Amino acid sequence: MPANDSLKKALIIVDVQNDFLPGGALAVPRGDEVIPVLNRYIAQFEQQRWPIYATRDWHPRNHCSFREQGGPWPVHCVVNTKGAEFASSLRLPSSARVISKPSASDRETYSGFEGTALEELLREASVGCLYVGGLATDYCVLNTVKDALRRGFKVRLLRGAIRPVNVNPTDGQKAEDEMVRLGAVILDA
Repeated sequence: MPANDSLKKALIIVDVQNDFLPGGALAVPRGDEVIPVLNRYIAQFEQQRWPIYATRDWHPRNHCSFREQGGPWPVHCVVNTKGAEFASSLRLPSSARVISKPSASDRETYSGFEGTALEELLREASVGCLYVGGLATDYCVLNTVKDALRRGFKVRLLRGAIRPVNVNPTDGQKAEDEMVRLGAVILDA
């Protein structure tokens, strides 16, 4: 982590849930590769006593994003199912704050900020810089980072801890490029 960054930091782990891992209902290719990198950051943030937040998709069974309802995605991350649980190998500490994205059946929510208390929690903790990793680069990570930057937070994008869905082959790279263009700084470690 950059030593000269004096802003208070928080780690944002985006949607590292079973349904987005290999074998899941909406598996992100190589999505499981983000977990060891995130676990290293979790350990560092715990050691420094910096806050950790974990967002999650938290859909009702009849969510508008599901194909059965006319949406683009298979059924995934349904409230209180195994698929909606965080990956068992993700070492989330008990102090981590879980941010459930709104579960209205008629609204899609990609950002961890949209309709949640995430911004208020970060402001209460005097956080100014977010370290962001998770799934998927071209959807929930992208939208969470865009909303963080719009709200005035500095963002460090953990390149080793993100993976794209890549509905189109270059979606992940385009998302990274957009986040950098908007002000995110990529960390390769």
